[in-house]
Amino acid sequence: CTYISIDQVPRTHAIVISRPAWLWGAEMGANEYGVCIANEAINAREPAAETEALLGMDLVRLGLERGTTAKEALDVIVALLEEHGQGGNYYEDADSCHSFQSAYLIVDREEAWVLETIGKYWAAEKITEGVKCICNQLSLTTKIDAEHPELRSYAQSQGWWTGEDEFNFSEVFSLADDHLHCCAGKDSLEKQEESVTVQTMIDILRDKASGVCVDSESFLTTASVVSVLPQNRSSPCIHYFTGTPDPSRSIFKPFIFVDDVKLVPKTQSPCFGDDDPAKKQPRFQEKPDRRHELYKAHEWARTVIESDQEQGRRLRKTMLELEKQGLEAMEEILTSSGPLDPTEVGDLFYDCVDTEIKFFK
Repeated sequence: CTYISIDQVPRTHAIVISRPAWLWGAEMGANEYGVCIANEAINAREPAAETEALLGMDLVRLGLERGTTAKEALDVIVALLEEHGQGGNYYEDADSCHSFQSAYLIVDREEAWVLETIGKYWAAEKITEGVKCICNQLSLTTKIDAEHPELRSYAQSQGWWTGEDEFNFSEVFSLADDHLHCCAGKDSLEKQEESVTVQTMIDILRDKASGVCVDSESFLTTASVVSVLPQNRSSPCIHYFTGTPDPSRSIFKPFIFVDDVKLVPKTQSPCFGDDDPAKKQPRFQEKPDRRHELYKAHEWARTVIESDQEQGRRLRKTMLELEKQGLEAMEEILTSSGPLDPTEVGDLFYDCVDTEIKFFK
């Protein structure tokens, strides 16, 4: 699930993103303007098209590429939906097609939107306070702040809405009663809403008891992110990425957008060029090894934690200490009254990844 906690008075919005691996199409990201977008594959009354078009992950990237505010990114996404539609296989598997409709959480320093889509049709709600969650079911109900101009007439044409009752988006477009239950971890976040910190968000992402963090043979939470978006524009947006699966065994490492930020090849999947199965015709006939160096190092650490209790305990303690140092350093930046020196953080994420891999080795 994907969460956002919005406080009206304090200085920050915080977005927390976690991904189960079985949602291949789920995507998340941020840009230099402080816009963050996450998407979830959702089940709906109308099946998603299997014909290749724009996937949710495509729309996340394009929204971040072209949007300087949350609303601008939303407008980019719905315009592209109108022009190109959505559809295609979220799995790198030619033997079966898994296509989904998409929901999006779109946030910047000043506002947040939830966007839910059915084909080219969509509805959006502006979130002004509290905790909001998107998951695998539609969540928007009667509070709709923007929508496709033909959304309601389309629902009527399908016989899903009479036009007489109040229009409830999730009731109209959901399968059965899917819209009644959504997020496993929302209650946890609501209980701590008055004192949400980065550590609070990380702890929730690591909560296996609630089902937020999944670690089984069939399901696995993949890369996770916590983003802090200060409303004070003199403070930088800070994004904490794991870059590895299972946040309970991963380190959240800080990243700040600055000019000349140092690239991190150790977290980039290998490039196969024209030999990539995604580019060959017919597509997706092979499954290449897309693991990057950090991912492989993390897999080694995971085997140590599972096989050697004492060594695993020491390794986990070292990992959490490294993470704590990063959190404390970023808190100093957020509370500092002076301007940020870009040269001090340009290689921040690079150094964190390099240090993490050295600890694993």
